[in-house]
Amino acid sequence: MLQRPTCTGVLLILLGFVSDVAFGMPAFARQYNISCVACHDAFPRLNRFGDEFAAMNFRLPQWRETMLDLKDTRLALPKSLPLAIRAQAFVQGRDEAASLDPLTGTTNADSDFDFQAPYLIKLISSAPLSDHITFYFYGIFAEKGGNGETLIEDAWFRHDDLFGSGIGVQLGQFQVSDLMFPREIRLPFQDFYAYRAAGVTYDRGLLFDRGVGPLDVAVGFVNGNGIEQNFPINSPGFRRPDRLFDNDADKTVFGRVGVEIGSVGVGIFGLMGKQRSAAGATGEELGARDTDKQILGIDLAGTAQGNVHWYVQGLWNRWEDFLDTFPGKDYEWFGGFAGVDYLHGERWAFSLLYNYAEADDFDESGTIFEGIAINSVTFSASYYFMRNIRAIIEANVDLLSQDKGGPPFVGHQTKEHYVLIGLDAAY
Repeated sequence: MLQRPTCTGVLLILLGFVSDVAFGMPAFARQYNISCVACHDAFPRLNRFGDEFAAMNFRLPQWRETMLDLKDTRLALPKSLPLAIRAQAFVQGRDEAASLDPLTGTTNADSDFDFQAPYLIKLISSAPLSDHITFYFYGIFAEKGGNGETLIEDAWFRHDDLFGSGIGVQLGQFQVSDLMFPREIRLPFQDFYAYRAAGVTYDRGLLFDRGVGPLDVAVGFVNGNGIEQNFPINSPGFRRPDRLFDNDADKTVFGRVGVEIGSVGVGIFGLMGKQRSAAGATGEELGARDTDKQILGIDLAGTAQGNVHWYVQGLWNRWEDFLDTFPGKDYEWFGGFAGVDYLHGERWAFSLLYNYAEADDFDESGTIFEGIAINSVTFSASYYFMRNIRAIIEANVDLLSQDKGGPPFVGHQTKEHYVLIGLDAAY
């Protein structure tokens, strides 16, 4: 477990880093008048101090000096509004890429050469509000072609010492998977597929964490239905002002225990909750039943030679009585990934990522869950023009065989080879 350094230690560590390499949240760099390299050894990847900065509730000991002097000790307002932008643009060549109707196989879109620009435009903000409370959020103004849509993903308040107990508590929207490996700070464009398939990304809830001896312990509760659903409260009558965010009476409970064994970090993750059953001809619709789901996860990470960083994740999933078309049948599946980041000086970073998932229990179900399958290797190279802007060159090789049968067209219908070139910047 990383121990929180003393105030003096923090400043010494920071001064040691300032003269060296990029910050995914440049508002912090502006607030503390430091280089992005203090927290990122290769944007957006966090270094050790970046992890410590997050553990200190996204602030340095002298945070009060960055606030306006309003002669009021019970008010903390930043001297400037803490805002940052992250933007991405790509050109992608993809093998046999197609958007298929799972029932008919009809192609809605088919392009093997794609201009994906802008791919992402994100507004980010965070500020300390008191000695122990911080707020953080980011809003997406464009992502994956969704222009005209605004989506708030991370948005939370965090208190780092609840009632003086040493327990941190976070309330809002966050990724459950952040307890293991935060997706937003990965170097490759390719995602950690197992997290998406298992449904452990963004959700609304409450998270508690504390160091207990050599252990990092976190326990959380979330609605379990993501962050996009809400429902009108109309049972008492007409046009009631509030809304429901959860679609069932149960909460999903999850937790992780982590420890450092020598130079290797090891974590055990568990989750128990409910999810709606899958209905419709191919399982694309939400059913009316609440079904049980459980996840067990193991994660490992370490560093070699100071500039080689590796990580491994495995998730074992059990979805009970999940398909309306096969009542009473339980489904188990496995997903995981392994990766290595090699930082070659200040200009270059190289990444290798392997994604794997298999869900043979869904074979012959005729549902989209037959598509929980991936076996791919991704190689990514990043060149840094500046601390906060990089060019990405990435190639993905699909090792799965292609499903050529149908209907329905619910499996691995096309190969996922791709080559991608683009830019990623934060300012």
